[in-house]
Amino acid sequence: MKKTKEILMTPRADRRILSNIPDPENVRSLVNRRGAAYQQSEVNITDVNEIFRLQSLSLRYISAFPVKILPTRKQKKISHHFYSEDISVTGILIYSDVPNAFQVDEVTTMRFKIPGGVMPEGYEANVKIQAKMIRAFEKEVDGKTRYYYAYEFLQPLNEYMVKKRWGMSIFVASLVLFVVALIVVLMRAESVIYFQFNKFLYFYSIIAATFLLSRYLFGMLFRNVPINPDYEPGVSIIIPVFNEEQWIHRTILSCINQYYPVDKLEVIVVDDCSTDKTEEKAKEMIELINNEGERFKTKERLTFYKLPQNGGKREALVAGVHMAKHDLVVFVDSDSFLEPNAIRNIVQPFQDPKMGGVAGRTEVENKFTNVLTKLQTVRYYIAFRIMKAAESWFDTVTCLSGPLACYRKDLVIKNEEAWLNQKFLGQPATFGDDRSMTNYILKTHRTGYQDNAVCSTIVPSDSKSFLSQQMRWKRSWLRESLRAFTFMWKKEPFMFLFFIVGLIVPIAAPIVVVYNLLWVPITYGIFPTTFLVGLLLMAMLMSLAHLYFRKSKLWAFGFIFVLFYEFILLWQMPVAWVTFWKSTWGTRETPQDVLEREKKQARKEERKKKWKKRTIGENE
Repeated sequence: MKKTKEILMTPRADRRILSNIPDPENVRSLVNRRGAAYQQSEVNITDVNEIFRLQSLSLRYISAFPVKILPTRKQKKISHHFYSEDISVTGILIYSDVPNAFQVDEVTTMRFKIPGGVMPEGYEANVKIQAKMIRAFEKEVDGKTRYYYAYEFLQPLNEYMVKKRWGMSIFVASLVLFVVALIVVLMRAESVIYFQFNKFLYFYSIIAATFLLSRYLFGMLFRNVPINPDYEPGVSIIIPVFNEEQWIHRTILSCINQYYPVDKLEVIVVDDCSTDKTEEKAKEMIELINNEGERFKTKERLTFYKLPQNGGKREALVAGVHMAKHDLVVFVDSDSFLEPNAIRNIVQPFQDPKMGGVAGRTEVENKFTNVLTKLQTVRYYIAFRIMKAAESWFDTVTCLSGPLACYRKDLVIKNEEAWLNQKFLGQPATFGDDRSMTNYILKTHRTGYQDNAVCSTIVPSDSKSFLSQQMRWKRSWLRESLRAFTFMWKKEPFMFLFFIVGLIVPIAAPIVVVYNLLWVPITYGIFPTTFLVGLLLMAMLMSLAHLYFRKSKLWAFGFIFVLFYEFILLWQMPVAWVTFWKSTWGTRETPQDVLEREKKQARKEERKKKWKKRTIGENE
């Protein structure tokens, strides 16, 4: 099967790979090195979010799209072809096979289309902008001379986008969100009127709409815990890895290259007996980091450990926890990449002694690969920025997601035995480790969410892996929701109601869909207009919220995702009802997957033997 080629942003590499670690010798400054042109005043070195914003604005991204130079009144039509080499918020580097095409300080108007995946989400657009040529040079590429022209935009792209697209996006999204919410309320008022005709259906529609709107309301009201520059607890990042040779080097680098004090951060990579080149790739990156990181003490802070035998993700995480020397442990998936201010942000809620665990926000790294990854991009953003943010309002986030989550070390150790040996209906619980550990933490402590603690992850880009992942998530959701039910009633009353409705709505959804789309039309001859309009409004809420926050052209995929969920993913739920004790992953070779495959093969061989005996008997 041909593997899908992932489309990822490619920033130009910094010549120093550890460019974000605060320098203990003060040889260089994070602020002065990048983004100085955007500084309105002296930036506090402890304000890592502002430092990250400035550095992000100055990043150059490798690109390869055509650029059209528009002639001035004095010029004739320019027939030469120009292409971009890289682009940033402040300028663009273009090349051609024509020497001396422009003069230094010459101002031109250029037109180009930024494809999705070249720059951060929201910049994919048609652009017509003025720029000044500041430098020209030439170099040999594949035996041919290329002539390069470096341009500085007269108006930075972020300001250009605000005027041309982003400002209008926020206005339209805000207005339509309000209108959609109002229509949903009015439709539910109609449900009250017709309640007498079908109590189950209209009661479900009322609680589903109330549940959905309340989540969006609390999600919009969410605020991050601000950074306290004097709060710098020790943090141990643990990366469990199994057969992740393609991405592990990026994960390790993103975890060590953090705006965090050298003596307060360590990274532990635990290899669960990978069978590919994961160990080799990890050690290569660690060696590269150590060659540059002497003054950052990386040899003391970056550890690779291989389990003696394959034990699963939980075993790898627990092994890392026991090696950790700090009081907070951060679990990071091996195909997830932290932004350099992630650790500084995710630790802030732990100033509350009752806070037991905190989730960061997970973005999709390969969002522009294909339609499937674009659907997941919108879904991921809403799941974190709205749904988890709403739960965090009550300090009761029900899943501290695997790509980036922080825990108190003593709580993980306290629950490790139950976590490692967890069984459900006699079967070992091998997946859903993040939701399972969250339940152990929630029994005695609070859980929170920090939206500005961000990582990105590689999501499935083929349908088989995606559907296997979704089935696994549904099974673990059912299992862990039943567990959470036993103690969630002790939490804030409104949150408990929130939890109950969030449990009932997805479970009942397949029945409601069958009733509305099949039973009612067939039995009564009534077209399900109200149900379909409600579905459309739900899709609009998701899409418009994404447009409001992200200002991206991907917002429309929220509509597609809702339809995809209703007509495909939703029907995994009944399957999950009757198989949620299963322990196979479906997307990786766990011991349970190997055992299940061997059982299937044995059954297949047994059927062959029976067929062979039957055939021989008939022939005789």
